[in-house]
Amino acid sequence: MAGWWRQTFVEPDIGKYLLREEGEVIVDMVRRHWIVYTRPALEALLGLGFVAVFLFSSLEVAWLPLLAAGSLFLHAAWLERNEHMDRFVITDKRVFRVTGLVAKTFATMPLRRILDIAMQEPLIGRVTGYGHFVFESAAQEQGLRKIMFVGNPAERQRVIQRLVQQRDQPTQRLN
Repeated sequence: MAGWWRQTFVEPDIGKYLLREEGEVIVDMVRRHWIVYTRPALEALLGLGFVAVFLFSSLEVAWLPLLAAGSLFLHAAWLERNEHMDRFVITDKRVFRVTGLVAKTFATMPLRRILDIAMQEPLIGRVTGYGHFVFESAAQEQGLRKIMFVGNPAERQRVIQRLVQQRDQPTQRLN
């Protein structure tokens, strides 16, 4: 039971998605940038505001702000956990993404199928250090197309490009 709780709400089990038989190795595991936690934090602050209203409300209607505060706290916690469990993983053979709390979503793309990586950095992203990746592959529709709120995107793009280049270089034979 504790293992299920940990994998569902504490940390995603990335190891179960690795191709261990092929010797796949994690090069980088990317958590979402801290900016994604601003919405849950603002909801929690709003919940604190409702707690303050509850403290000064009459007994007849005090349950209403308390209910609103509890709902906001639960929703903020759900949003935070959902963002925390979102992982983008770069391995020596592919890139994949695991998302979701209870219902997991897994999307993968082999490095050999990556044709182009577009990096988008909005103004606020340039200031705070995040960007978005858009993967282009030979297939028009794939499960792994846009990865949003990636911290240190230029460095992560270099890592992926280096792996793609290593893949494309022919192996030299020694005679």
